[in-house]
Amino acid sequence: MYAIVEIKGKQYKVREQETLYVPYFDDAQADDTLTFDRVLLLADGDAIEVGTPTVNGAAVTATVLGHVKGDKVLVFKKKRRKRYKVKRGHRQRYTQILVEALSGGGAAPATGNGAEEADTGDDATGE
Repeated sequence: MYAIVEIKGKQYKVREQETLYVPYFDDAQADDTLTFDRVLLLADGDAIEVGTPTVNGAAVTATVLGHVKGDKVLVFKKKRRKRYKVKRGHRQRYTQILVEALSGGGAAPATGNGAEEADTGDDATGE
């Protein structure tokens, strides 16, 4: 079972018990539980449910493991023959999460012709 979920404007393919690095949540602490309800697609085997734009009632529950920083990106500017050099670094902050559960959305797609659900009621009462 997997889901495509939107977290802070980015889309991620998630499975249960999977660790992800998502954009930084400044209000989340370690061991907090986050719930993401912007589920765009929910797949369980051959049953695929695509939202328009989201799947109704579907949610992804995750636990915050901690906050980390990404690799350093160096920005180096230079203008030759002008004695101008600037070197700056940047490290993006991420939140590491563990996906706990994927909860399904709406009802399962109907199979068959629905004759097993139809009940006339005339055989039990005799009327």
